[in-house]
Amino acid sequence: MNERVAIILAAGMSSRMNTKLPKVLHEVCGRPMLAYVLDACRGAGVKKAYVVVGYNKEAVIEAFAHDKDIVWVEQKEQKGTGHAVLCCKEHLANFDGETLVLCGDGPLIRTETLSTLTGKHESEKASATIATAILDDPTGYGRIVRDAYGNMQGIVEHGDCTEKQRDIKEVNPSYYCFNNKVLFDALANIKPNNVKNEYYLTDALHLIISNGLKVVAVTAVAAEDAISVNSRAQLSETSKVMQKRILNKLMAGGVTIVAPDNTWIDARAKIGQDTVIEPFVYIHGEVEIGSNCRVGPFAFVRNGTTIGSDVVLGVFTEIKNAQLGDGVRARHHSYIGDAVVGENVNIGAGSITANFDGKDVHETRIGKDSYIGSGSILIAPIELTAGSHIKAGSVVGRENQ
Repeated sequence: MNERVAIILAAGMSSRMNTKLPKVLHEVCGRPMLAYVLDACRGAGVKKAYVVVGYNKEAVIEAFAHDKDIVWVEQKEQKGTGHAVLCCKEHLANFDGETLVLCGDGPLIRTETLSTLTGKHESEKASATIATAILDDPTGYGRIVRDAYGNMQGIVEHGDCTEKQRDIKEVNPSYYCFNNKVLFDALANIKPNNVKNEYYLTDALHLIISNGLKVVAVTAVAAEDAISVNSRAQLSETSKVMQKRILNKLMAGGVTIVAPDNTWIDARAKIGQDTVIEPFVYIHGEVEIGSNCRVGPFAFVRNGTTIGSDVVLGVFTEIKNAQLGDGVRARHHSYIGDAVVGENVNIGAGSITANFDGKDVHETRIGKDSYIGSGSILIAPIELTAGSHIKAGSVVGRENQ
């Protein structure tokens, strides 16, 4: 495999989304859109990603501060996709390998698709390869123009299409693989001769073709994967597709999800075999749930929670940033926040950990085999020893332990 890097375009602000947040930081199933693109690249053998930022770049950089394989490149003026890629020239001028060019607002991208793209690029010994999609409604996408023999002739942006070209169903979802030197040689010679007076990356492809170098198009992108997010409606549509993927993966791994259409699970959640997720469950953040559990209906499991095996969380139970040992039962209307709960603890209906005093959040620790009666309030910080028995309706704090 050739050495491979990626350039990810993430500089836009998206006026159509009516947002102050950088577009690539909008979340899809709990993660920023850009995170999915980065993960797909890593899975396809990319060792370093050059992420082009512009609008509110500080927020994007901060969100991915722990990722050590990212080089941040600023595009100070928004002059189109070709100009954005050209901003990376100083970093890649001497790179002799493959360069993927992708958009940061396409979270439905898959590692498998990138592997197909790069595999085709290498087997064809191409100077440039693009992965295309076939869409029933290609509105807004650049069209793939081929000759009578099926050879690629170029890409025409939607705004520059003739009426005949707008009928073309094969589109460019912006998955590119280039020979790096060929890419930057072409970019140095493109001109802004289009409707928006921008430098298009697609014009670099045209130059590569006109120079007699080999450009290949492989239809490898599923129609649903081609969705890029340019509006709140598209963000919602993308989230629905991603949520279906998440639930299908969990079910394939042995999790029963009783009503997938009425269940929402974060992309970061991990759930063990033979656990049952009842209808109207919402799991958000980095959550781990063990095997043989039953969650819901109407349960809310929040970020930072780790749940052991054989745990039952019932109707309207909320768990936040807590560790629950094996065999815990919290069946009805309970709140357990910032707590460590030992094995085989029973939390009665309506019982809560009062973890916030108006200024600070405190921890509750409940020893194994304890019984917390219905309607109890445990005022943190508090620690109950193993085998504790709290009567129903009790208010327990440090002063009355």
